[in-house]
Amino acid sequence: MGGRGMGRRLAARTEALVRIALARVRGQLTGVAAGKATAIVFAVSVTLALLVVVSGLALALVGGGVATDTDADVVVEPTDGGSLSSVNGIERPRLANATAGAAEIRDADGVSQATPVFVETVPVRTADEPADDAAEYVRILAVGVDPESADGRVAGLSTAGLDADGTANASASGDGDDGPLSDGLVLSETAADRLDVTVGDTVVVASGTDGYPVTVTAVESVSGDADTPVALVDRSALLAFAGASEDSLADRILVWGEDDAAVAAASTAFPSATVESTGSTHPADLFDDELALATSLVATVIALVVCALFIATTAGLAVAEDRPQLAVLSAVGFSNASRLAVVATTVLATVLGGSILGFGLGVFAGYGVNALSAAVLGTAPIVVLHPLFAPYTMLVAVAAGLLALPYPLSIAARTDVLGEIDG
Repeated sequence: MGGRGMGRRLAARTEALVRIALARVRGQLTGVAAGKATAIVFAVSVTLALLVVVSGLALALVGGGVATDTDADVVVEPTDGGSLSSVNGIERPRLANATAGAAEIRDADGVSQATPVFVETVPVRTADEPADDAAEYVRILAVGVDPESADGRVAGLSTAGLDADGTANASASGDGDDGPLSDGLVLSETAADRLDVTVGDTVVVASGTDGYPVTVTAVESVSGDADTPVALVDRSALLAFAGASEDSLADRILVWGEDDAAVAAASTAFPSATVESTGSTHPADLFDDELALATSLVATVIALVVCALFIATTAGLAVAEDRPQLAVLSAVGFSNASRLAVVATTVLATVLGGSILGFGLGVFAGYGVNALSAAVLGTAPIVVLHPLFAPYTMLVAVAAGLLALPYPLSIAARTDVLGEIDG
């Protein structure tokens, strides 16, 4: 009985201290001398709003570069350690039986299109340059798709540009042998500029000692990593260019259609692969990208330091002004520990209020940045927001508040009760 009674008294005492602290917060925010508490809320909210925007920018970097820029609804990728196949002696995870798997996905209800995607870096030169001059070759990131199974954006380029004139051309190898069937080549503006070619020109893709001439059917601008020279090409042709050991390999499968139906069909066709909606990016993905992770960490450290310094200074000044109130609490029986608990709770409650406001401002700013980039640059959203940013900003705010607490607590602990009451 004694233990339970002591527990009830402790709970009641704690509740009373919290009520007093919250009343102090309300008074500091709405009273005559509301400047310092308002300043804390303002500084914390603005700093954390910037943290939300920068974290959203970092999360947008996780996309994987221009090769993964697509308007598909679902992407299927090999799980690490899954199907491996050799291309020119380089081992990396790739999907096997991609052609049959994509066909199975296309047959599912709710799925409109599905295409395997094969990515390789290939050397390309213009048709009038000598084949034996390595300096004339430009290395281009080639992205192969099945044109008849894709009508959208892949690697930032439209698949409609493949075989734009409606006549596929059979490429020929440099030694006169028949080469793979190719529906032409869609180049990014960067790739076209480096090769100094335009629509209708012929370029030669090198593969070992052979060269495959391909016609440029379209030149388009890409968003995101615009400095990367990229080309869209028929996958069967690219497999031949790359010297693939089998003709049914893919780095990923892109699926267009209803999200739930596409995910279900892809999971059935590739049960051992990773199936994700392209519209969902999780903050945990930051750990897969060094640049994105570094950006997020730097933003977090800066926000933590700025908030902690401002909170410590402003809260310390506020506590110094509130010494008469602390003296009154001491006079009515509050111990020094209780007074310090009231000060700490007041500071942390104010900081939490700033974090909630900061998250809201950050979301608003993120949508504003995306709208501005779409209107001015015509790009896809460059800030990716996630619900986990809400507890993240609160955690950063609480950490900053805890780092700042020693200074205002030391001022409160040095309060001269008799001096303040007599004064």
